[in-house]
Amino acid sequence: MPHFNRRDFLKTTSAFAASGLLTPLPNLFASAAAERAFKLCLNPGSIGVSADQQTLLDMAIRHGYEAMIAMPARLAAFSEGERAAFLDKMDAHGISWGSANLPIEFRQDEKQFKDGLAALPKAAQALEQVGATRMNTWILPSDPNLTYHQNFAQHAERLRACATIVGHHGIRLGLEYVGPKTMLTRDRYPFLRTMAEARELIAAIGAPNVGLVLDSFHWFCAEDTADDIRALHPSDIVTCDLNDARADLSREAQIDNTRELPTATGVIDLRTFLQALVDIGYDGPVRAEPFNQPLRDMEPEAALKATHNTMRQAFALVE
Repeated sequence: MPHFNRRDFLKTTSAFAASGLLTPLPNLFASAAAERAFKLCLNPGSIGVSADQQTLLDMAIRHGYEAMIAMPARLAAFSEGERAAFLDKMDAHGISWGSANLPIEFRQDEKQFKDGLAALPKAAQALEQVGATRMNTWILPSDPNLTYHQNFAQHAERLRACATIVGHHGIRLGLEYVGPKTMLTRDRYPFLRTMAEARELIAAIGAPNVGLVLDSFHWFCAEDTADDIRALHPSDIVTCDLNDARADLSREAQIDNTRELPTATGVIDLRTFLQALVDIGYDGPVRAEPFNQPLRDMEPEAALKATHNTMRQAFALVE
């Protein structure tokens, strides 16, 4: 089953309401004494590290991560005995599951989408067998061919079909809006790039297992606020990415695939971002996704250590 990520997609192709849900909901979870419940999650591909699922678990244990992403194709290849031993090892070291990438190209032609959809149950079943309950994908903020309304309708229809399949296996689907204005103007027709617009799409999909992927970089670029996060129920967030922005670029000039590790520049107010997650009681995975070339150029062990250290520095802002 193919594995897609946004960095590779951007290299290879240029194709890329329910207003009531936007009303802030009463926050029943805020507490002055609230403590961090979310987990420091290892996502190797985002930091230039290659690993299979077995190796990833060893990396997470060795470097003190609290969670790791799931790889459906790798998990599907486990025998029953291998799966049981793997889960025992995770449990013994206190490692929980992060999210898995949705292994479907839903942005292109209908045949490509249908072919991917036919293979999705196998991936979802592999996650269900190990107790992994999260999948995620991203929404591109412009398209060369589809107007906003055409693109919205296609996203709603196709992602609803995906959500229905993974929902049968107890899996939630997270949608990541992509905030940089430089991406909004990349193609002819602009599309959604803010949390409010992403929530409109989620409402139109109408599936109870669809939520947000929050990314501090996109949150910053979209000019979203802590109050936007506090208006969410913790179950509205499927997974979370933590990054900093480049200091040499304005908010309007930030580039999607060149970011910084958390706390590297201080451009993004990560204390406010993370405190809002603490306030609502979010207890899911938080992973680094810097798309940073100097980090990718490091040896794997050095990249794993550097990422863990900067994530811990960020978490310390609210601990």
